[in-house]
Amino acid sequence: MIRKAVLPVAGLGTRFLPATKAQPKEMLTIVDKPLVQYAVEEVAESGIPMVVFVTGRGKTAIENHFDYSVELEQELAGRGKLELRNQLRSISGLLDVMYIRQKEARGLGHAILTAEPGVGPEAFAVLLSDDVIRSRVPCLRQMLEVHEHFGASVIAVQRVPRRDVSSYGVIRGEPVRDRGWHGRLFRILDMVEKPSPAEAPSNLAVVGRYILTSAIFVELKETRPGAGGEIQLTDGTWLPQSYG
Repeated sequence: MIRKAVLPVAGLGTRFLPATKAQPKEMLTIVDKPLVQYAVEEVAESGIPMVVFVTGRGKTAIENHFDYSVELEQELAGRGKLELRNQLRSISGLLDVMYIRQKEARGLGHAILTAEPGVGPEAFAVLLSDDVIRSRVPCLRQMLEVHEHFGASVIAVQRVPRRDVSSYGVIRGEPVRDRGWHGRLFRILDMVEKPSPAEAPSNLAVVGRYILTSAIFVELKETRPGAGGEIQLTDGTWLPQSYG
């Protein structure tokens, strides 16, 4: 059973500037919810009881969003806006929450490694709130079913136009011949980060959902920093034991 989901939120959000100059990118809204709330709701709907935020400087807005605001709730109650008050309170009660500070943003792999004290020696999920995935059965719930069946790491992938593969990590995989997955499950053999269309092994691109076993921490500790001094999740040697 997966009991914890890690949400790395310590990044600077430079790709979203100037919108992220004064607020975390995770707090940018789609309709009436910030990105990070969609991710947390997916965790809750998938049956995982705890979120571990890997946070950093300038991210207090995220902590405040998932905390109770007594003054605001009292103000809304005094104005008779009980439905809105209850909606805000429900956000704070979605899950148990833990915050771990990443002192320096050094890549996704480093962020996951920072979460080790909060995760412990057990498998866990990772969600990148940049990717909002809406589905009748939550994407993470589908991945949990794969993990429960195989006991291995699982990565969410989607088919993209081959002309767009250079924007993604792309897997090389072989189909798992099991009717229960309807041709949608692959055993991952390798992954190429942002290949050219001519060099891409497939058009199956990685999206921001992972289930990882605790062995990933050993892998990441032995992974050398790559470009920009960052430790990337995809640089480890764990991929051939994974499904997507």
